[in-house]
Amino acid sequence: MHLRHLTKVSDFTREECEAIIDYSIQMKADKWNSKYTSKLQHRTLLMFFAKPSLRTRVSFETGMNQLGGHAIFYSIKDSPLGVKETIEDTTKCASRYVDIISARVFKREEIRKMVENSDVPVINMLDDFAHPCQILCDFQTIKEKKGTFDGLKLSFYGDCENNVTYDLMRMAAIFGMKMDVVCPSDPIYAPAQEVIDECAEISKTTGAVIRVVHDVMEGAKDSDILYADSWMSYGIPKEEEEKRVKALMPFQINMDVMKAAKSDAIFMNCLPAKRGYEESAEVIDGPQSIVFDQAENRLHVQKAIILFVLGMMD
Repeated sequence: MHLRHLTKVSDFTREECEAIIDYSIQMKADKWNSKYTSKLQHRTLLMFFAKPSLRTRVSFETGMNQLGGHAIFYSIKDSPLGVKETIEDTTKCASRYVDIISARVFKREEIRKMVENSDVPVINMLDDFAHPCQILCDFQTIKEKKGTFDGLKLSFYGDCENNVTYDLMRMAAIFGMKMDVVCPSDPIYAPAQEVIDECAEISKTTGAVIRVVHDVMEGAKDSDILYADSWMSYGIPKEEEEKRVKALMPFQINMDVMKAAKSDAIFMNCLPAKRGYEESAEVIDGPQSIVFDQAENRLHVQKAIILFVLGMMD
């Protein structure tokens, strides 16, 4: 059987992404149906964590439990991958024990090595190049709120050299959407050219328009979704905070930015959020914010992803 892995959202087609989203919505509405609760009986998920995460760990562990399976948390912060034993050997051993592997790591190279050496599906829970589980969850939430993806514009604000931006760009391209990536002109905050090129290639067939813009109000114009993420991701030195805040504060999503978008625009943040930084408290705690609906959907879409890569989404 050909193994399906999830390393970035563009590993899947639009039809596959929509199937996962629709199945997730279906399970969310009827999660205690016996059709789902025994689906993964006696199945085990091994989760490698180099970076901590409330939402990722709790949603995956709870999801496996709700499907009748079991999840193992393994910290590689204390026992780093590739140090005492190669990633290749670790993965070959682990995939003899479990039915599925997931990993939240610092580098995409680590995910690549796992995929190349695993006998079971591998899910990328986050690396420096992609965050596919988060983005599938985001698009489920968008579908629930907007009913469709057609004709939508998404605007992402702030530091755009990060995994969330990259997979949002890929997904917007796959779905033929408009997306403005709104960031300072300093190239250290811009998306990688490799990702821009990938999205341009996808957009040739989908008609998507993905732009990098530096004008805050231009980015908000005609936007249906405004999205912010932390300015201080893991790995950014504390001493750089003041410099980053100064550069990024003009790109904060506040009420002036929200008012420049469509009147029914929604606000998203993958959390954790820092009020007064990437967004104002008035925005994230206001009526247009859907951040906790978005967070809840991590649980449901995680289950659908697991079932999809195992070929059990029926």
